Amino acid sequence: MGLLALSANALGANWLTLQGTEPEGAEQLGKVWGFVQVQYQDDSSDPNGAGGYIPPKLIGPNLETQSAFNVNRARIGVRGVAMPIDQKINYFLLLEMGNNGITAPGDSFAKATDASVTLNHLDGARFRLGLFKFPGSEEGLQAIHVFDYINFTWVTNQMLLERFPNANYTPNNAPQPLPPGSPLNGFEESVGAFRDVGVQMFDWFNVGNDWELSYAIMVGNGNGLNFGDNDDNKDTYLYASAEKVFGGSGPRRQGLKFFAWSQSGKRTADLSADTCINGNVFPACGAGGSGRISTVYDPVEYDRDRMGFGVKYLRNGWRATAEYMSGEGMIFQAPHNASFGIGPGQGIPGSPAGNGAFAEANGYYIEGGYRIPKTKWEIDLRYDQYNRLDGDQFEIEFKRTTFGVQYFFNPRVRLAVNYEARSGNAPNFGPGAGPNGNVDGIDDRIAVQLTAIWSQ
Repeated sequence: MGLLALSANALGANWLTLQGTEPEGAEQLGKVWGFVQVQYQDDSSDPNGAGGYIPPKLIGPNLETQSAFNVNRARIGVRGVAMPIDQKINYFLLLEMGNNGITAPGDSFAKATDASVTLNHLDGARFRLGLFKFPGSEEGLQAIHVFDYINFTWVTNQMLLERFPNANYTPNNAPQPLPPGSPLNGFEESVGAFRDVGVQMFDWFNVGNDWELSYAIMVGNGNGLNFGDNDDNKDTYLYASAEKVFGGSGPRRQGLKFFAWSQSGKRTADLSADTCINGNVFPACGAGGSGRISTVYDPVEYDRDRMGFGVKYLRNGWRATAEYMSGEGMIFQAPHNASFGIGPGQGIPGSPAGNGAFAEANGYYIEGGYRIPKTKWEIDLRYDQYNRLDGDQFEIEFKRTTFGVQYFFNPRVRLAVNYEARSGNAPNFGPGAGPNGNVDGIDDRIAVQLTAIWSQ
């Protein structure tokens, strides 16, 4: 399989196949592999009028500066066939030791991102069980070490890369000066990393001479990288694709692929049920219900739904991808809003504007690349837009154009340089008013990243 890793450009891959199974007839008990990504980013955004910064103007995951070097990923894993037990059983293990949204909350030294077993005994229905990437967006499903850009798009980072609200209500932090007077990242749990613990039924089929159809159905805890479930709710994931294969195999395969996916579930959060609403007297609210947050823990279930569809093309050095995504419920509003922007009196449908628990959002990206023949250079271009709290008074439109170049020292080592022209705007407010008081000043960012991949 080459561990997906030796591909300079893997956008033609069937990720269900490459990440979930070993090649037919493989007899290798285990193959150790890993990769490291080291980066530097510099953000030129301006603070608000009071000198405070919101997270889009700071470098993650620590959100303490506008320029930083970082070992953002350092992963090691092993995968193979469960020989001599059963050649039709595959396994996949992966550990993250870099500084990112997986390890930064709680200052974890390392955390498992994958621990799964795949059973290949039934024709048309393979089963994968454990912790692994759920079927979904192309940007999230593909292997990160062959991702052609350094940062995710706005919509993928904010709407799909899930952050889980803390068990108890956490007040939202105001924009902070540099260095921050208090931590902007108020989340206790790791990001979801496009993963879940559950069971997936999937397979792929050849139709005619050059078409491949794939499907996946998964049921998971809906609790990200956490091995346990925090409630009795389960998420359902659906995925389907059809690809006209032009040639090649594995991660270098060339083709034209159409895909669609959906995710639906619920999240349990202590966001608002323990607030004083409409004069009702809750514990610790005081007479008449002043709006003070109660100390009583009273979690509530909120719907969380996501869907998307897209197309991608890879042939003769040319690459193009387009994907549209939308979401409803539990709309993340940046790391300083640890309770999703919800304050007193905003935890019920129809409550004041800016309520992320019941909000909607949508976005898309269009990108392309060209590998210059007989050279080690590739040029990339991407445009992405995200409409957060779509239709709400506090809706914000995020836009970005990314100019990229990659240099491949060899199939295992490459250097990527990205220049991001970024902007944000709340269309229902004038310059400097409302949310624009903070999103005004979001400006360009430069990112440089070295990726090194190794295997046995």
